[in-house]
Amino acid sequence: MRQKLVAGNWKMNLTYPEALALVGEITSLAGEAGAASAPTVVICPPFPFLHAVGQQLPPASNFHLGAQNCHQKESGAFTGEVSAKMLASVGCEYVILGHSERRQYFREDDELLGQKLKAALAAGLKPIFCVGESLDTREADETFKYIGKQLTDGLFHLSNEEFAQVVIAYEPIWAIGTGRTATSAQAQEVHAFIREQIARAYDAQAALDTTILYGGSANAQNAKELFSQPDVDGGLIGGAALKAADFTTIIQSF
Repeated sequence: MRQKLVAGNWKMNLTYPEALALVGEITSLAGEAGAASAPTVVICPPFPFLHAVGQQLPPASNFHLGAQNCHQKESGAFTGEVSAKMLASVGCEYVILGHSERRQYFREDDELLGQKLKAALAAGLKPIFCVGESLDTREADETFKYIGKQLTDGLFHLSNEEFAQVVIAYEPIWAIGTGRTATSAQAQEVHAFIREQIARAYDAQAALDTTILYGGSANAQNAKELFSQPDVDGGLIGGAALKAADFTTIIQSF
């Protein structure tokens, strides 16, 4: 079911005491963000803080716990890795997959991400699946071709039932951590394209029901305009998620 959603990706930041302080401040400032009419809010801290942060989230509210990645296998001799089943066991409901930093720094390709999607879904997690183009790709006018391939190769192998559990995040790589942001018109154009591709791969209802987030340097200043676009259902927030006041403003930008 399509929903308004804001996910905070803390990446590799904060110490344990800082993480607890931040989530406490966010939940305190957000106030009515826990109301039924408010967007779904997903907090994605580093692995070591997951359980403790989850314990700080208000019960029976719109706050949910998410992870930043998972391994494609359920268990085994994979030193340093974390399985989707492990994440679910500490209270995670969501997991980010295919983030541009994972694709770039850890060479995660669509075949691997397809396996991770299956593992996450089997563990009962809702994947937040990221797609997006580089500046070179955009300047070559190949944005739609590139994102279309990411969707087809990485996501559209899922069944209708599996796909219904997925949230998609469009993150233009050229706008992540650079201070540059796609205009609301640019974001809407790509979000509308993604929705069209879903309709072709599945059906019109699936396209209508899919939540699509914007994930390229969205902040407290531009979130309201971005979220006002008809096909932008929320944001995957990076740097601004580490500032309680800014993140709260984003949550309340619908």
